[in-house]
Amino acid sequence: MDNNNFLDPKIVEFIKEHHVLTLATSRNNEPYCANCFYAYIESKNVFVFTSDLETKHVKDFEFQNKVAASIVLETSIIGKIQGLQITGKVELPKETEKYEIQKAYLKKYPFAVIMKTHLWVLTPDFYKFTDNRLGFGKKIFWQKP
Repeated sequence: MDNNNFLDPKIVEFIKEHHVLTLATSRNNEPYCANCFYAYIESKNVFVFTSDLETKHVKDFEFQNKVAASIVLETSIIGKIQGLQITGKVELPKETEKYEIQKAYLKKYPFAVIMKTHLWVLTPDFYKFTDNRLGFGKKIFWQKP
């Protein structure tokens, strides 16, 4: 099933213009953030990233896989502020999707082929996109149907 139902093209464009997301996890009421390079698969509306099993954020989402994330344009110019806030679930790719997931990530980051790590999939269920270029404080929302 296509998870991209009615996703505003401005959100997709913003996602494609960037490559790092900040992933926020929590376990036992202890929040944590990690920055991750990502590949975005538009047809599935998923983010693919790599993290070692021993990292704190992986241990956190193995305990609680509901996460938050953000992608931002770093600027001090008010009229250019853009940012995407995300909630969703992180999981290992399904066996039937492993090839497509790996292919998407390695296409964007070919150097990752030599890394011994694991690929993870963040499936969003909510976006809030702020884009001041469209008007001060202009927000575009998307929620998984």
